[in-house]
Amino acid sequence: MSLALTEALADYLNHVRAERGLSANTVAAYRRDLNRYVGFLAGRGVTQVGEVTTVDITEFVRHLSEAQAPASVARHVVSVRGLHAFLVDESLTRDDPAAEVSPPKLTQRLPKALSVDDVTRILDAPDRTSVVGLRDAALLELLYGTGARVSEICSLDVDEVSAALADPDAGLRLLGKGGKERVVPIGSYAAGAVSDYLVRARPSLAQASARHDPALLLNQRGRRLSRQSAWAVMQRAAEGAAIRAEVSPHSLRHSFATHLLDGGADLRVVQELLGHSSVATTQIYTLVTIEHLREVHAAAHPRAR
Repeated sequence: MSLALTEALADYLNHVRAERGLSANTVAAYRRDLNRYVGFLAGRGVTQVGEVTTVDITEFVRHLSEAQAPASVARHVVSVRGLHAFLVDESLTRDDPAAEVSPPKLTQRLPKALSVDDVTRILDAPDRTSVVGLRDAALLELLYGTGARVSEICSLDVDEVSAALADPDAGLRLLGKGGKERVVPIGSYAAGAVSDYLVRARPSLAQASARHDPALLLNQRGRRLSRQSAWAVMQRAAEGAAIRAEVSPHSLRHSFATHLLDGGADLRVVQELLGHSSVATTQIYTLVTIEHLREVHAAAHPRAR
């Protein structure tokens, strides 16, 4: 049975979208990676699924490695392996030429956590006497107070947050990667900042648009705040707080996890709060706290040096 690679790719993308429930952004990433792969194979005269060999895939990886970072190469390999595993599972081919191709090993990078003082200065940076400042404060307090991804906060609607404010014991429901739902506590600082924003700022922002938008966080056109705009909010706050380190909304998520572990929180509790499917993903934060202990030991102990 002969199947064109372009048809196989379309089938696979439909599968990950419909059957696995992956987000639109993740599906788009798969599409970009696999279009590059199929294009590379076409340049080698390979257009049918049954014609692909392990050598072809190895050459694709080598080609990528000449211009791409190891993390990008690894992501492409995962995409390619997913495609070929799908084709075997669906009996569209008998052999999996990608099974023996491994992604390059990545150096483990520790997440960059801010100190508690730096986080406090960032959270205090927005001007809470202005409409935009109240919105920025609500965004930043939610990011640090819940440890949520910026996409999870930007996707929240007013009704979802109002329910959590009305019943703090119920927690805030977040929709994470792969449509996985979790409930996180919403602390008093975040709840206060959101309440102030809803009463004193959001009505003004909503007036800028003729269309009612259910989003919690609005931009100055009365539309849902984007992740890119949230990044700009973080940059503005960091600049106002005189933070020299490179920061992003994700820095508050990293700081949330690190500060919890520093305070004695159980690793599996932090795993649940972050929405990690595996505790192994969360364990990287224990390396951050151990590194901090080493620094304190080296600086304070008379025989450490």
